[in-house]
Amino acid sequence: MTGSGPKADLQHYLQSAREAMLWKLDGLSGYDMRRPLTPTGTNLLGLVKHLGACELGYLGTVFGRPSDERQPWFDDDAEPDADLWARADEPAADVVAFYRRVWAHSDATIAALELDAVGEVASLPAELRAMTLHRALVHMIAETHRHAGHADLLRELIDGSAGLREDHDNLTPRDAQRWPEHRDRLERLARQAGPGDDGPGG
Repeated sequence: MTGSGPKADLQHYLQSAREAMLWKLDGLSGYDMRRPLTPTGTNLLGLVKHLGACELGYLGTVFGRPSDERQPWFDDDAEPDADLWARADEPAADVVAFYRRVWAHSDATIAALELDAVGEVASLPAELRAMTLHRALVHMIAETHRHAGHADLLRELIDGSAGLREDHDNLTPRDAQRWPEHRDRLERLARQAGPGDDGPGG
């Protein structure tokens, strides 16, 4: 979509987050894309897969525009959180290709409908099921940027790479030596914080 206006703006912010997600996979091994880096198992390739699943719902099924994509995470015998990780025999390229196909399907929905078009989220209570395309887009922008933030942190833990996007990292300029110095200073400050500074509920 080109041009300006509310729909174009919403789609722009969604697309920027989509591209940030895939950029975080660039140059990584299959292991690093899959490795869980939090106690709850958060991993880069799983985040991409999850976002594809979310878009198929909110920008497809909700508006009566289901995709032909197979969604095994909905199978009766699916393992828990099956949309949040990739099998060892599931090529990363297939997950990325799936996500890109989902973009095309979602973008067709966005192009076909007005922002006030109303869909239905069948999994919600009856009084909450109605959802406009505008609200669905806001939801997916929030969801995708949230997970792009997760991905940024995961990638930094893997190899130190960080930044908003390939052509603009949005980080304060520091050379490789200065970042460890900065981090060490913040660690010292954290340890110097006095008692009684535990924050709300502390």
